Amino acid sequence: MLLCRVGSVSWGLGLRSGALRAPALSCRIHRVGTSGDAARFRDTVLLPHTHFPMKLNNQKLLDRELQIQRECGFDQLYTWQRERKAKKEFCLHDGPPYANGDTHVGHALNKILKDVRNRFEVLRGTRVHYVPGWDCHGLPIELKALGQLHAGDLTPLQVRRKAREFAEAAIARQRAAFQRWGIMADWGNCYYSFSGHYEATQLRIFQDMTVNSEGLVYQDYKPVFWSPSSRTALAEAELEYNSEHLSRSVYATFTLTALPPKLAPSLGNVSVLVWTTQPWTIPANQAVCFMPKAQYSLVKRVDSEQLLLVATERIASLTSALGTDLQNVTTFVGSDLEGGVCQHPTISGKEVPLLPANHVTMAKGTGLVHTAPAHGMEDYSVATHFSLPVDCMVDEEGRFNELAGKDLQGQAVLDKGTDTVICMLQAAGALVKEEWCVHSYPYDWRSKTPVLFRPSKQWFINTANLKDKAKESLQKVKVIPESARATLMAKLDGRTYWCISRQRSWGVPIPVFYHRETGEALLNKYTVAHVAKVFEEKGSDSWWVEPLEALLPADVLKKSNAGSVTDYERGEDVLDIWFDSGTSWAAVLHASDPHADVCIEGKDQLGGWFQSSLLTSVAVRNKAPYKALVVHGFVVSEKGDKMSKSLGNVIDPDIVINGGPDPVLSPAYGADVLRWWVAESNVFSDVQIGPKTLNTARDSIYKLRNTLRFMLGNLQGFDPQTQAVDPKHMHYIDQYLLHLLREYSIKVSDAYSEFDSGRVIRLLQAFINRDLSSFYFSIIKDRLYCDAENSLGRRSCQTVLEEILDGVTRSIAPILPHLAEEVYQYAPGHDEGETLFQSGWIKSSSVWRKPGLEEAVEGACAIRDSFLSSIPGRNAVEYDLTVAIEPGLLFELMESLQEEPTSTCSQLTELMMASRTTLREALPRDLPADAITGRGTFLINLEGGVIREESTYNIAAVPISLTRCPRCRRHTAETPDCLCPRCQTVVREAQ
Repeated sequence: MLLCRVGSVSWGLGLRSGALRAPALSCRIHRVGTSGDAARFRDTVLLPHTHFPMKLNNQKLLDRELQIQRECGFDQLYTWQRERKAKKEFCLHDGPPYANGDTHVGHALNKILKDVRNRFEVLRGTRVHYVPGWDCHGLPIELKALGQLHAGDLTPLQVRRKAREFAEAAIARQRAAFQRWGIMADWGNCYYSFSGHYEATQLRIFQDMTVNSEGLVYQDYKPVFWSPSSRTALAEAELEYNSEHLSRSVYATFTLTALPPKLAPSLGNVSVLVWTTQPWTIPANQAVCFMPKAQYSLVKRVDSEQLLLVATERIASLTSALGTDLQNVTTFVGSDLEGGVCQHPTISGKEVPLLPANHVTMAKGTGLVHTAPAHGMEDYSVATHFSLPVDCMVDEEGRFNELAGKDLQGQAVLDKGTDTVICMLQAAGALVKEEWCVHSYPYDWRSKTPVLFRPSKQWFINTANLKDKAKESLQKVKVIPESARATLMAKLDGRTYWCISRQRSWGVPIPVFYHRETGEALLNKYTVAHVAKVFEEKGSDSWWVEPLEALLPADVLKKSNAGSVTDYERGEDVLDIWFDSGTSWAAVLHASDPHADVCIEGKDQLGGWFQSSLLTSVAVRNKAPYKALVVHGFVVSEKGDKMSKSLGNVIDPDIVINGGPDPVLSPAYGADVLRWWVAESNVFSDVQIGPKTLNTARDSIYKLRNTLRFMLGNLQGFDPQTQAVDPKHMHYIDQYLLHLLREYSIKVSDAYSEFDSGRVIRLLQAFINRDLSSFYFSIIKDRLYCDAENSLGRRSCQTVLEEILDGVTRSIAPILPHLAEEVYQYAPGHDEGETLFQSGWIKSSSVWRKPGLEEAVEGACAIRDSFLSSIPGRNAVEYDLTVAIEPGLLFELMESLQEEPTSTCSQLTELMMASRTTLREALPRDLPADAITGRGTFLINLEGGVIREESTYNIAAVPISLTRCPRCRRHTAETPDCLCPRCQTVVREAQ
């Protein structure tokens, strides 16, 4: 773009012609020669003017955003839209964040994604149902609340009081952060999983699952994931797997004391070889399992003559692992091992059987599996099938108990206990080899420490009975991205049961009573319904506060056919927090049909809240609680690393918005930059954030502000109500931009509807850079600046600019609500005090799609591109252009842009970027020697392809013979000291 100067004022000159044809006036009317004349012409140029700032930085930016929130009623928007009349409702159910600390960028990613969609729906006139909530129970809150205190030193009520206070403080801080980010909600009416109403609803779902679905909820003694650090059972969703876990693995032998009947009795002294990464479980061994259909071999160690029983398939690997050749003595099928009995290697006199099992694999180890029913689910299944004992030798702290014997009692099984067991194996001559093994192992996601499989009496949901219904329900659920569906299904398949009891105080008590003598559980619809009613009125603290008679009154006992209240005691377990949050659909959504349009959460919820919500809903209603799931990735550093305080790469969203101690290293970006970062990112994979990412987002908003400022400046004094031009009277290029604006609005609406705000930003940037800045703005500047203020051409252009400004502002509003409302305060055409979010979505019209319009403008642009490419590096305005087109559709379309053969001010000249354009059927034969010629074709496609015609055109460009006008700087004046005809008319009428 060239800069022209009149007097001391400069402006961007688009090098295009005016839109109206002015009569040819004598150049003697206005001659230029004095500085006074130049100043007088300068004042007649209509340059942009607006108070809208190009940039806002640091404290000014923060103050302005907060001012916008106050003036535009951000805190009232949700209530306003709930109270208005609407034909449709959109329900986005908020998965509750955990109330255990301050916000992080993961919260920002999640909440802003939700808010972008909610604000889009509000603009479209839909009534939005969105109730933010918090998950308030659970061990992390309890541990943080207690700090250095020991839970055992406090009563349950004391623990609960401290945990509640901690959760409430965390909620207050998180809520304030969400409001600062511009999240639209009724923040005075959120849901909390520790409220009496929520807890009562949760118990009613528990009641339905317990009473109405026989066998779905049950109590059992079996192995569960147990966290010694937290001293409670865990569900699969509360685990994270450490792929770098280091274990001491061993190869150990079990001496056969009774050979299987089908094997030769003369085999001699044979030992079964097993391999395990958890040698501490060997004292709890009850059997050694084999695969019935696999091949097994008796092998002889060349270095010691020892006879070992192993899977044939594993001989080669074992030869390498043991460092000795293994000579195959005989081979037989696994089923031949049935009936064999082994001596337990660490417990004298104890014998264990060889048993068939389908869970045995040949991927690792020896093909023979040491089986401890107390410490593995497959092992437990074997024990159940063969009636083996399930003795637990490990206490709640992860230490061997008295059943393990004096040598082991009190030792931590994952530490000293492992050392002792290995020494016992060595002393018994059963240790063949010990080595370190790196493998994936489950950790408590809260304490980041290893867990155990340990049997205990717990309450379970039999998810095996729900899987088929859950999978069927998921077929009707849209999953974005679709690839996440496979993970959701896999995690569902991998869950055979759900342990829902926890041995803590801070949670919703399981409403069960136990008989003092028999230990039998009293749990039925009468007992649960009554406890739910008490919780609704008094909260779940009443489980500890109220006397037993209030929780288990006489009428409930009578309906339950139970004895006296003195025969019972209340249970001490609480419900799993995933059951807490998994019943939020029942507590929060419309009671008539608790069915959300969408839930948006991170990929970790595929095995968490998404699943627990699905299972509870399917259990009581046979359908999913949501129509669609949107699954986003995690936030990582710009290097792709997981954020960690130890790595120093954690980014605090509060510092992103408000800045840090060093404004150079941590500038104040404001909330809209944080929102742009979320919207621009590919949220369906892991999302990177860092200084580079944030600076890019800020610069993108600066560029957007500049574009919006240009339009606001050129709309100064324009009243759309009285000065707008009807589209049918507009210039073709103006009509064409309305057509492009309509296409843009349709594509943007589709992108928002598909939760693809990244595509919205790409569409926005393409529209601004390609269609506006590089094309339309450069063409219309001459018309805006130099045409008469009230001319049809200028008003036509302003009408379109106002539509574009309005459309672009509305299109970015869901992502950048602060900027959008700020622009709206400066924009013409609406009442003072009216806010953008109360005024609707982009107002495009189908009449903007005019037949032949697109072809006419794009045909002219094709010719222009040929012209400009023929004069690389030169100024197009210095040329006189001739366009030759044979009679046909293209010629007719170009005639619609220029009726007379030659013109300096036609719409075709404006599009061509030349100073004068001649339209002919053929190029003149007497072209001057310095003429630059070119040739091209353009395919016309009308009425959906019914009319198709490829036309050829020729161009010839010669230096213009006219001189530059001192007012508009176009080469359209007759002499150097004379204004061009258009400028003469404008100046004369302005006097």
